[in-house]
Amino acid sequence: MRLSATDVYAFQALGYLGNQELTRWVSSEEISEATGVHRPYLVRILAALSAKGVVKSKKGIGGGYALARKPALISLCEVVRAVDGPVAPLSCISLNWHEPCVEEERCHARASIYTRMRDAMLQVLGDFSVADLVKDRQQDVTYEHCLHHLLKPNA
Repeated sequence: MRLSATDVYAFQALGYLGNQELTRWVSSEEISEATGVHRPYLVRILAALSAKGVVKSKKGIGGGYALARKPALISLCEVVRAVDGPVAPLSCISLNWHEPCVEEERCHARASIYTRMRDAMLQVLGDFSVADLVKDRQQDVTYEHCLHHLLKPNA
């Protein structure tokens, strides 16, 4: 699994939202300004997070975005799934988007390596929450530098 720029931007936005009162509606303009994420891209990320129940949105005057639950109750696994889709490296081992493979029963790599990869990713992402992102935000840590360290597929 690789983190994508979308993941990093989502983490930035959620760290900011998690640092606000749950009842406060925050505009996309404010989030964009505070995180450095370009507003058009941010709005698409927030829409994906809203569609999966990670954030809630309210249109109109006084509207904006807020976390749907307390930061500690939103796992990073939920966030990554909302913006990137399946966490599993292959559909034949996906828990939510499983697609059968003709070699499924005989494939040693699937039964051992790929399944363990999936389980490890789910475990780590499930062990951490938006509350962990809030800790960084409170210390003025940004993930802007992470964008320069994203691995390319053929690196």
